[in-house]
Amino acid sequence: MACANSNNSGHASARTAIILYGSETGNSQDVAEELGRLAERLHFLAHVCELNSILPESLNDYDVTIFALSTTGQGDIPANARSFWRSLLLKKLPPTFLCGVNFALFGLGDSSYPKFNWASRKLYKRLLQLGAIELCPRGEADEQHPEGLEGAFVPWSVNLRNNLLNKFPLAPDRHPLPDDVQLPPKWVLAHQDSKSIEGAITYPSAALSETQPGGQGSPSIPSNFSNDLRPIPNTVSATLVANDRLTPQTHWQDVRHLILKISEPIRYVPGDILCVTPRNFDSDVNSLICMMGWESDADTPLCFEPNATYASANNAPSPEIPFLLKSPGFTLRILLTDYLDIMAIPRRSFFSNIAHYTEDPMHKERLLEFANPEYIDEFYDYTSRPRRSILEVLHEFESVKIPWQNVCTVFPTLRGRQFSLASGGKLKTLRSLPGDSPTNSGTRFDLLVAIVKYQTVIKKIREGVCTRYLAVLRPGSTLKVQVQKGGLTSSMRQFLEPTVLIGPGTGVAPLRSILWEKAAMATTYREKHGLDVPVPIGPIILLYGGRNRRADFFFEEEWEALKDVLDLTVLTAFSRDQKQKIYVQDRIREHTRLISRILHDLGGTVYICGSSGKMPQAIREALIEGFQEFGQENKSGERKKYNREEAEKYLMDMEKVGRYKQETW
Repeated sequence: MACANSNNSGHASARTAIILYGSETGNSQDVAEELGRLAERLHFLAHVCELNSILPESLNDYDVTIFALSTTGQGDIPANARSFWRSLLLKKLPPTFLCGVNFALFGLGDSSYPKFNWASRKLYKRLLQLGAIELCPRGEADEQHPEGLEGAFVPWSVNLRNNLLNKFPLAPDRHPLPDDVQLPPKWVLAHQDSKSIEGAITYPSAALSETQPGGQGSPSIPSNFSNDLRPIPNTVSATLVANDRLTPQTHWQDVRHLILKISEPIRYVPGDILCVTPRNFDSDVNSLICMMGWESDADTPLCFEPNATYASANNAPSPEIPFLLKSPGFTLRILLTDYLDIMAIPRRSFFSNIAHYTEDPMHKERLLEFANPEYIDEFYDYTSRPRRSILEVLHEFESVKIPWQNVCTVFPTLRGRQFSLASGGKLKTLRSLPGDSPTNSGTRFDLLVAIVKYQTVIKKIREGVCTRYLAVLRPGSTLKVQVQKGGLTSSMRQFLEPTVLIGPGTGVAPLRSILWEKAAMATTYREKHGLDVPVPIGPIILLYGGRNRRADFFFEEEWEALKDVLDLTVLTAFSRDQKQKIYVQDRIREHTRLISRILHDLGGTVYICGSSGKMPQAIREALIEGFQEFGQENKSGERKKYNREEAEKYLMDMEKVGRYKQETW
């Protein structure tokens, strides 16, 4: 991604700031863009770009460097930051390499993972080793915070702003731009010149009434959902083969087993992720169009035009949806349906932005209060706690009328959502699908998806943007997907060694992939060496948890079938099938000797997948208690129990060598 200049690049003497991000899901990019706006308001010439787009030595060209870095996988650096990170690790770099570089660093992580914010901590340590100067204390966001990432970002950004003003004071005649002063958009939308329609997007837009009836109890299905032709970079079009509900209609949760296929062979391994880019529903898009008075412009071909301050488009930063520069002819309706997240929970910057588009003084005052850090609790009470969407905010502040030309600077980009792949081994091929040719070389993807629906203080049911989209798709529909590297990557040796797999609910998805991969290895080995030859794959324990055996014991028949191929033991914990609730951590304590033997004496690997709430820590505690009880065998064959410190050290040693893996969401 090209670096984005916030102002005319002709200001040679301007104060300069570069904001660099490393992100897998877009959270760090959102933070970086907000920090870019903060720097602009302090009269910095700000550049926002991904870490891989620059070389470390170029940091000396800027007065200020700000990093926003997520941690992915098992404490890993995101893909779009790895080449920058590798450049920093070169042994030939002297300790003065970054001398004079003023930096601030904000990390994004999830404290349910053992290596919380590991990536940002590694970067922080290396920057100091190379002589960089810290502007303000490092910030760390935690997905588990009651207010999400904003809980740490808001106070940290206020501290950063104060430190920037102290370190780089403004001239007496200049003042920071307040929130009620609008930053000029870098790009605006304009009607497409009829002479340059060549290269325009040609897929049909959704008309106001173009819907198909859904199934029983389901919403109307937009007709354009059946064929996704969006030119989204690095994605492929997958065809939906099956979309089956696994839980009974009476069950509290709707869980789907989705099967998708593509005609090309794509390699993936257990633990990898399928990123699905959703679409917005016609009813929501039409509501927004009517509310804003955009009806006459909704279906007119459009293009991006750079702000008049830029001499040409070549000097301008990339627009919010850069790949559409090469595909003019999209419409406002297409943007709102396919590329802009009108159902997101708004950030503070959204309120300061839309405050410029109301003439109602009371509305303007209230919107600016939500953007003010001094009213942060009111902001949380209005947005993140009740999960109020952007569309709902605009309905409540009906005086706000956003110019259609500026929609891409007001609404966030619609990003893909990640799902752990649930297919492995023979289930990765189309040959496993009924009716497909045995010579078909395409690829199959399985997903296990819980449809997100819940209630808050707001009367209307809250729904997940992506799972709502997936829930209404019918077999034969196409959708845009991307295979991404996951955080459970294992060596071939680990696949052969003993394994403990722990996955309550939909957390069993990546574990299913692992089991089918092991089954394929076992089958291949027997075909080569004979059925009577022992397969060199260690024992496996699958520990599954749910509410009710009859309602949410996913893939039960498969586990029984896999016992014929693998040395597999299945332990279950169904919390609502008896008066006393039983969870997976309780089963770990019941089977301490069995589980500890595999993880301790046999040197096995444990995989923990599922909810990122209390579950991972509860399992960790149960394993530590198990190691304490099981202890270690001495030379005389007697077992000596571990104390607490020894048990914790053993588990941490497992983490260091990659034998403790976690994928939670």
